[in-house]
Amino acid sequence: MRRGGCSCRSGEGMTLDKSAGFAAAFQAALRHHLEGRFADALAHYDRAIGLNPALAATHCNRGLVLQSLGQPDAALAAFDTAIRLDPRYADARYNRGIVLRQLKRPQEALGSYDYAIRLAPDGAEAHANRGNVLRDLGRSAEAVASFDRAVALRPDLAEAHYNRGNALTDLKRYGDALEGYERALRLRPDFADAHFNRANVLQAIGRLDDAVASYGRALELKPDLVDAYFNCGNVLQKLKRHAEAVVSYEHAIALRPHYAEAYSNRGNALRVLGRPDASLQSCETAIAQNPSLAEAHNNRGFALQQLNRIDDALQSYDQALALRPGHADACWNKSICLLLAGRFAEGWPLYESRKCSSEPLGIGDYPHPAWTGGEPLDGKTLLIHAEQGLGDTIQFCRYVKLVQARGARVIFAVQPVLTRLLGDFAPGIEVVPLEADIPQFDYHTPLLSLPLAFGTDETNIPAGVLYLRAERDRVRTWRERLGCNGFKVGICWQGNRRGEVDVGRSFPVRCFEGLARVPDVRLISLQKYFGSEQISDLPAGMRVESLGADFDAGPDAFIDTAAVMESLDLIITSDTAIAHLAGALGRPVWVALQHVPDWRWLLCRTDSPWYPTMRLFRQERRGDWARVFKDMEAALRGQRPCFIK
Repeated sequence: MRRGGCSCRSGEGMTLDKSAGFAAAFQAALRHHLEGRFADALAHYDRAIGLNPALAATHCNRGLVLQSLGQPDAALAAFDTAIRLDPRYADARYNRGIVLRQLKRPQEALGSYDYAIRLAPDGAEAHANRGNVLRDLGRSAEAVASFDRAVALRPDLAEAHYNRGNALTDLKRYGDALEGYERALRLRPDFADAHFNRANVLQAIGRLDDAVASYGRALELKPDLVDAYFNCGNVLQKLKRHAEAVVSYEHAIALRPHYAEAYSNRGNALRVLGRPDASLQSCETAIAQNPSLAEAHNNRGFALQQLNRIDDALQSYDQALALRPGHADACWNKSICLLLAGRFAEGWPLYESRKCSSEPLGIGDYPHPAWTGGEPLDGKTLLIHAEQGLGDTIQFCRYVKLVQARGARVIFAVQPVLTRLLGDFAPGIEVVPLEADIPQFDYHTPLLSLPLAFGTDETNIPAGVLYLRAERDRVRTWRERLGCNGFKVGICWQGNRRGEVDVGRSFPVRCFEGLARVPDVRLISLQKYFGSEQISDLPAGMRVESLGADFDAGPDAFIDTAAVMESLDLIITSDTAIAHLAGALGRPVWVALQHVPDWRWLLCRTDSPWYPTMRLFRQERRGDWARVFKDMEAALRGQRPCFIK
């Protein structure tokens, strides 16, 4: 808030004609003070005090000058002298509060403001500054009341509305805080800090696009507002606008070259953009500037993992955890790294940390006890709830039957689009949508906690039995539509572009061009939504059959896809839910994997312990799909077609 203005009132019993020299010195000091010539003003105030030390206003004004000159201790002494000369001098009490706050003495500052308000109850600025001190003391609810009094006295005091917004933000009363910032901005549209804090609140309530716009306005008004660039970068990452986030972090770094957090978050954005080398460099710069920044070690670990430097990645996660024990994201990332390396016994327990991670995974919060594998289930009802993606549900629903075998009545809550596909995959298991009212149950568990509960390792993965089936009538319908001619290969090339997990795993449909030239091979698209448009722009001579607008056109996912797969000789796909569906149906399926794939595909091997009918084709170098598809073409040419009758 503003400091008190210059005072020119007379002291008790003082007459200005007592000394012409004093009057001249005081007026000269006042003129220089108002002109911002503080050194000259100080000299004249000192001369005036030498001529008449008894005028409180001179000492008060001298304190303001000293404060402007960056001498808060001397300013405090001047205000104390003014108060000693005139104990009822409200301006001196008010200005003393300002300098005490500047000196990090908030409790004394509060007392000074309280005294000033007793002397001048209608001083809006004093109420507002009192609110700031209460925030410093962690008493934000009381601060709001003080700001309320300030704006009641002076509705046009933009700073009071702004600071009221800050106190309400402390209390997580975001709607009221937003109203406070917007009132401040109606009074002062060029109030950069209000735009900035408004953006912070918009981010907190999930209005991310509006937050980006508000950060942008703050930066137009105050281009050196470094934290606006940093915070805007964070919001852009949430919006999956990672390239823009990198630019925003780089602006922050240009303004603050040793901004370790900006380097760390920039590294995270670069990793998501598929640039792990640049990500690693950015994270290591962050660590060089701040070795104790746990998040930078975590992000560095993720970059190293993408570079297939597994041992180095694990060490980096361990360093993050040493700096911040219990760091959920580092625990989760370490678990994924361990699972990728096939170290299941170490990985599954740490994988439970996903429940506390910063990533929204759709894991429900239930007030019932969790089932961890050891609790008896005879006569009990267990709710198993799906989490993460559709592919995860298809892959891990195999465990539901194992739970049922323990004697439990099982309720299986899945994504609504999967209820039909999974509806009768096991007799006696009640499959319900996640959003539905769940019947009464005794225990619950997220689906991906079941591998831990069953002590899963590579030797005991429940992979020997097919556990999904297509609807028989649909199989007949699609078999007739597809016909019997040719070697029918269903293909899928693109995952959901909106997900970070899709970075690096998808490829263009043109990659299948060589396979399309294999005699008698028919390429049949299983692609829906993302990537489907690529069929209209194929290389000359390449043909991919479309299954028509009615293919899986209803609200249920994969009903037609599963039936079509039963009529195909082979499925070739990127790492999507299609791969899991084909594996669960026991269909022959080839999966094209990026250099460092998702953890479930492990490293190096060409088969999958999860799906006996699956073959894995891996990039030898990051981004090199050409080699993968040459290997597939050679394998397809060497395979003796076994047409399904």
